[in-house]
Amino acid sequence: MKLASSAFQEGASIPNEFTCDGQDISPPLRISDVPKGAKSLALIMDDPDAPVGTFVHWVAWNMPPTTTEIQKDHAVGMQGTTGFGKQGYGGPCPPSGRHRYFFKLYALDTELNLPAETGKNGLEKAFKGHILAQAQLIGTYQR
Repeated sequence: MKLASSAFQEGASIPNEFTCDGQDISPPLRISDVPKGAKSLALIMDDPDAPVGTFVHWVAWNMPPTTTEIQKDHAVGMQGTTGFGKQGYGGPCPPSGRHRYFFKLYALDTELNLPAETGKNGLEKAFKGHILAQAQLIGTYQR
């Protein structure tokens, strides 16, 4: 399975438009090679370089396994709660230095019945043992 973006390359800087310094909208993502048998996709975006520990920017699940693109500023599936205390995408906004942002995509053999306030930990607990494949895209950002 592969995850890519037309807005930035692996390891490159995430454009300002997708951060708290810009429009704070989600970047476009391309998904390919989802394994047969996948019933849903889940996505987590987090920042392991945050001073308070890993900070969660985006949590989504129950995306159709036929999804090949998440368009810019578009939500797919159920949107969970982020470190900002809200649902949906929250862009990079590091207090200092260059941070890495991990977009992690999971192909699951099930759909998940989770409440909307579910965060990263609850999602990871729910999909444990159900991952068929995973992919990752890393972007960086410095204010």
